[in-house]
Amino acid sequence: MNKDDINIEDEIQIDQIDVDADIFGSDLVSIDHILPTQLHIIPIRYRPIFPGIVTPLIISQGKFAEAIDKVIDSTRTIGLVLLKEDDIDNININDLFTYGTAAKILKKINLPDGGVNVLINSIKRFKIEKIISEKPHFVAQVEYLEDEIVKKSIEIKALTKAILSQLKLLSENNPLFTEEMKLTMVNVDEPGKIGDFVTSILNLEKHEYQEILETINIRHRLEKVLHFLQKEMDVLSVQKKIQAQINEKIDKQQKEFFLREQLKVIKTELGMDADERTRDINAIKKKLEELKLEGEVKEKSEDELSKLSLIDPNSSEYPVVRNYLETILALPWNVKTTDSFDLSKAERILNRDHYGLDDVKERILEFLAVKKLKKEARGSIICLVGPPGAGKTSLGKSIAKALNRKFFRMSLGGMRDEAEIKGHRRTYIGAMPGKIIQGLKITKSKNPVFMLDEIDKLGQSYQGDPASALLDVLDPEQNNEFRDHYLDLPFDLSDVFFITTANTLDTIPGVLVDRMEVIRLSGYVSEEKYQIAKRYLLPRQIEKHGLPKDSVKIDKNSFLYIINSWSREAGVRNLERQIEKICRKIASIAAKNGKVINNILDNKAIREFLGPEIFSDDELTKNTKPGLVTGLAWTSLGGDTLTIESIGIGSQKGGNLKLTGQLGEVMSESANIAYSYVQHMLCDNDKKCTYFNSNNIHLHVPAGATPKDGPSAGITMATSLYSLATGQIIRPGIAMTGELTLSGRVLPIGGIKEKLIAAKRAGLKEIIMPKDNEKSLSEIPAYIKKGLKFYFVKEIEEVIKVAFNKRAVSAKKQIKGRKRKKH
Repeated sequence: MNKDDINIEDEIQIDQIDVDADIFGSDLVSIDHILPTQLHIIPIRYRPIFPGIVTPLIISQGKFAEAIDKVIDSTRTIGLVLLKEDDIDNININDLFTYGTAAKILKKINLPDGGVNVLINSIKRFKIEKIISEKPHFVAQVEYLEDEIVKKSIEIKALTKAILSQLKLLSENNPLFTEEMKLTMVNVDEPGKIGDFVTSILNLEKHEYQEILETINIRHRLEKVLHFLQKEMDVLSVQKKIQAQINEKIDKQQKEFFLREQLKVIKTELGMDADERTRDINAIKKKLEELKLEGEVKEKSEDELSKLSLIDPNSSEYPVVRNYLETILALPWNVKTTDSFDLSKAERILNRDHYGLDDVKERILEFLAVKKLKKEARGSIICLVGPPGAGKTSLGKSIAKALNRKFFRMSLGGMRDEAEIKGHRRTYIGAMPGKIIQGLKITKSKNPVFMLDEIDKLGQSYQGDPASALLDVLDPEQNNEFRDHYLDLPFDLSDVFFITTANTLDTIPGVLVDRMEVIRLSGYVSEEKYQIAKRYLLPRQIEKHGLPKDSVKIDKNSFLYIINSWSREAGVRNLERQIEKICRKIASIAAKNGKVINNILDNKAIREFLGPEIFSDDELTKNTKPGLVTGLAWTSLGGDTLTIESIGIGSQKGGNLKLTGQLGEVMSESANIAYSYVQHMLCDNDKKCTYFNSNNIHLHVPAGATPKDGPSAGITMATSLYSLATGQIIRPGIAMTGELTLSGRVLPIGGIKEKLIAAKRAGLKEIIMPKDNEKSLSEIPAYIKKGLKFYFVKEIEEVIKVAFNKRAVSAKKQIKGRKRKKH
């Protein structure tokens, strides 16, 4: 059937309200039971109509209402067939089931909207054999179906009695069933009709109703009806159980309410103590008076206390207001720890807990000195930036000890929700204050040392930007009136000593960096690592593994052997792992032997415990081929050495440069500048100039899995290309760093301290760096510069002279030469 054949109004609506047969009296007896073999088919929705039911049908305006008008003057018989899907608008003959019910029209009433309301009496099941017509009406040839029953069957009698018994139980527990029985049951005197009637009053699925309608065998039909009836009884049983539980809970609550009210009256009459709510309110009021709050905080807390006194304790709002007041009471509004202004003691504590880190220690002592002179000085905000394992986090605890303050640490790594910093608004269920306010509750002090760890690893999400939320916390001009979303009251954070830690500043927003004083921890050289391992790491691991104090002895040479062969990173975390591994193996041996032997470890014993060396002494200090040059780089994990390799590939069409090693855009540009300028340098020499024309150059930076970028490898790549083109090998033990311009000038770069530490760790002795970085060298500690020779250059030609020993002049000789000129 097409969309044009039927409108959306052509829907058949059923209001299956069963009607008492007595209304029609003798009219039902006179119904003509001679049924036609061809029927006008009327689709119905939701559930089929079973034989023996008298019910009204409302048929909307359309061709199905016209079909009623056509049969009312002839056979007055229609076929009622259930739709397979209820939400179909354009009804097709294929949308109908095959089985239906023939029904006689008893009465017809025309409706104002063009539809009709008919009263029908369903008579017999039928099966559609053939479709006679689809337009303008559904007309089908049908086969009428008789119930298949075995006479005097004991099994059918038993099934019928079981159904009636179950139905009686169901009607006793549900009065509506009894009324439906009175209104619907007409001549229910046969097993088949009993099955149909019971099915019509059950609450089943559409396909279950249709399954009963299509079951002709009486025994099978009664079995299915009994099954569905049992399911209905099971549902009713669960329903009664749930209702009983609800009633019991309600009765218990009502009983408790009445008992509490009676208890209040009894206590009032006897002059006994007040109720629990009154005691809570009095206790909170007393604590608020002791806090001596002022201004907005005092007004808000008094308002909330008044609100609490008006709320019923059983109300859901009562614990919300009470928790809010308890948060106010738990905060240190006027509580501070007394700072220790003994600078000598503070210096001893810092030196005892940490080796080196002079910049940080000096800044802490300066802060104490200022506080000693001016007590009202505000808290400080310091950002410690350095590689992993440099001691940033543990330094915060030492600072708190030196200042005699409480310490609180929170990790910001991976934090994506702004509410973690500033709390949730009280309108949310389960709202709570942010970590800042929670930290103050825990420390019970207004001036703790507050460490915000891993600030460079903050995230962002739809829940807000935590980095932006920190702007309010870490701004000295604003944090004296910090407002947490939950608290919504100004709290003074100006006395808090904030310390943040990061591996790099690149991922921290610039506006946030601007609010902090940045102190860089560049990492440790071998001598510093030796002192740290000797003073802190080894004793800690010996104690951790349950070994006697002097059971493990490592001399300086052995420590340096561990450091140079297994732990060349900027921090000491991996060094501690190696020492832990040694102690673990010694503890294992002691456990097997039953006693601990004092172990004096030499290089051979260390190699047995730790396995083959990871780093080799001459790995970077020897350049054996043209095109190999060592550079210096800065990373978020500290300084590092960088080897540049280049080779020439003979080709008739030369002049191409291939770059590999996962180089970034800036570094790739530096490589192209170096390639162009080296060609320009050698253009006067035909033989060397011809090398670039007849060879394709491949430049590679090892550790290809690691992304690399930045301009500071410019002179290193230029030197590698010059070495390749001229066939000269660079002097061993030399490294370089500096940006190269297209005109051959060498520009300054950053991260000098980290790069020098990396060079010292790698055993390099000579460093080439830009002339403009010479002034930065004065800020580098002497123990780092010791043993290093520096060459300061302005042009790439000077780099070539130094690298290939063409009358190279070191920094010391340059200084002496300038002194002679002055004389």
